[in-house]
Amino acid sequence: MQRIQTVFAAAALALSMAAQAHSGHTGGIQTPPDRNVKAPFDIVHTKITTEGNVAVFHVAVSGKAGASKPSKVGKLAGSSVFSYVWPTTLDPAVVGFDKGAGILALAVTSHPDFDDTPLYDENGDGNLKNDGDLWHSHWVVLQPDDACGKGELKVVDIPEGAKPRLPKTWSGLPLLIDSPGWSPVFKENVLEVRVPFDDIGVLTGTGFDGVTAALRVNASVHSPLLCVVDVFKVASGTLTLPGQVGR
Repeated sequence: MQRIQTVFAAAALALSMAAQAHSGHTGGIQTPPDRNVKAPFDIVHTKITTEGNVAVFHVAVSGKAGASKPSKVGKLAGSSVFSYVWPTTLDPAVVGFDKGAGILALAVTSHPDFDDTPLYDENGDGNLKNDGDLWHSHWVVLQPDDACGKGELKVVDIPEGAKPRLPKTWSGLPLLIDSPGWSPVFKENVLEVRVPFDDIGVLTGTGFDGVTAALRVNASVHSPLLCVVDVFKVASGTLTLPGQVGR
């Protein structure tokens, strides 16, 4: 009897969270739940709003946001990254990369086998190099590369000897990836990141989408270094970036 009650309670919670995602969230991109997608990555609502000079990146899922993380493999090569991503139409130059370098996206990631936030001690243990498993934020620049799979995306590599324009909080990896230290906030089925802008006006007319995905570090730790290998869900269904900031 107790087991049956537990099952019913869990089912009720899941239905409540899914209903909450649709009835309590307005604007942005509304996406039907998909039982074929793991609930922590099953996007049902995505939006970007502004409050003063701060952009609020928001995603809601049908389960508990952030509840699933990749398994540790014990080395960088072949390791996995789980991510919540907001691809945008913003030019990468807005955050310190070269103009036209690719698709600028905000990403919240977890990866237990390496740390790419060298300026921050997220777990507060005095070691700056062991926090990769904790959810953290990045700006990343994406481009398609068939070496990752036909039509698949990668985080743009920095070729040896190249000297691209990079943000002051660049992670040090040979990738167009910034580690600005904005803390993601998880609450039940919602994830939000508050991102300050010197000129919030740059977001006017900006398009966006929502994606949950797994990436993998190349087994030979070579270009392409970090590929998207499994897209869990795309908010628009087609990655057309139909959302509009503030709407």
